[in-house]
Amino acid sequence: MVATNGGKKVVVIPHSMGVLYFLHFMKWVEAPPPMGGGGGSDWCAKHIKAVINIGGPFLGVPKSVAGLFSIEARDIAVARAFAPGVLDKDLFGLQTLEHLMRMTRTWDSTMSMIPKGGDTIWGGLDWSPEGYFNCSAKKQKINDTIKPCQNVKEGLEPMKHVNYGRLISFGKDAAELHSSKLERMDFRGSLKGRKSIVNASTCDIWTEYHDMGIEGIRAVSDYRAYTTDSVLDLLHFVAPKMMKRGDAHFSHGIADNLDDPKYKHYKYWSNPLETKLPDAPDMEIYSMYGVGIPTERAYVYRSTPQSECHIPFQIDTSANGGDEDPCLKDGVYSANGDETVPVLSAGFMCAKGWRGTTRFNPSGIRAYIREYEHNPPANLLEGRGTQSGAHVDILGNFALIEDIIRVAAGASGEDLGGDRVHSDIFKWSEKIKLKL
Repeated sequence: MVATNGGKKVVVIPHSMGVLYFLHFMKWVEAPPPMGGGGGSDWCAKHIKAVINIGGPFLGVPKSVAGLFSIEARDIAVARAFAPGVLDKDLFGLQTLEHLMRMTRTWDSTMSMIPKGGDTIWGGLDWSPEGYFNCSAKKQKINDTIKPCQNVKEGLEPMKHVNYGRLISFGKDAAELHSSKLERMDFRGSLKGRKSIVNASTCDIWTEYHDMGIEGIRAVSDYRAYTTDSVLDLLHFVAPKMMKRGDAHFSHGIADNLDDPKYKHYKYWSNPLETKLPDAPDMEIYSMYGVGIPTERAYVYRSTPQSECHIPFQIDTSANGGDEDPCLKDGVYSANGDETVPVLSAGFMCAKGWRGTTRFNPSGIRAYIREYEHNPPANLLEGRGTQSGAHVDILGNFALIEDIIRVAAGASGEDLGGDRVHSDIFKWSEKIKLKL
């Protein structure tokens, strides 16, 4: 495109998971062979005017954990609640969820979406960056002071504290108790497979859970609460074969020293916390995403009755917070986001990690956040809407399209007005203690 357009640089527009793979591309294209494409250290500077990331899960998404752990997200969990037992029973010999789990656990790219940055980014047992919320599903009217999943403002009645740092909790009490009162037994040293729960000959579909045995399964639930750090250990414990493949291609940590030669390996290139942006000071990078939609952030689980051939854990749809805690519904804690990607994942890097000259952005590429508040279509004639902030439907958002066209026509981020923010992403980012 540069060669056929008089040397004009391109504007690249990745969406969703493509955001991670374009991060990977920018490292690959400049890296020397055989690991990289051999374009040279100035390739991005010569060819790219701006990267406009839409709905970018830069730091992963919690729903990927639920998908890998129990092949669930909010929709599957709710379906189970409406039709108890249908998906869980060996209906007509289908073993539906087991088929899905065995299939999706071969999609190794999904492991690139596991939350990155551990407890430093996503919070620990007793804290999370987002704090207090009102996740009321009530449709907002003009001039309403509280919007879905926004922080409760001073002077208003406070909602119950939501600690999103516990990504997975076994039981609602485990999600709420202070860590000093939480009795836990470490699962990491537990023996697996000594007492099998299944007879191999009775199951058409074999998952790694069937190798764990009763003691291994009980150890998982006895740990009670998992933060982002321990979730990685959990996935290695329940799906070692899958995670061994994933570890060869992806990493989910935070680099201590980005000049360490190990970070030249491609497994780090899709993690913005373990790689540097290119040396391209004239380039711009945008994060454009929707806000105002309750988005999956943490889960309450329960153990299923021990039975042959079935997945032993599922989201506990009986766990609800009611008026006191509207962020908990059907076993899922929601935070602000675009229905798929929480604001924390989409916005943190442009709010802080890449803001100015940092070790992740050594050439000082200008970073901008453009948030689009969700406004659903008023009627069926509007289709998916022209002001949607939903993860996919935002691609038809007129304001986003206008911003993209203006950048493609030559405008800078400053010409657009700089950052446009409706959430508290800058406030949350300040709570995250990350060496820059």
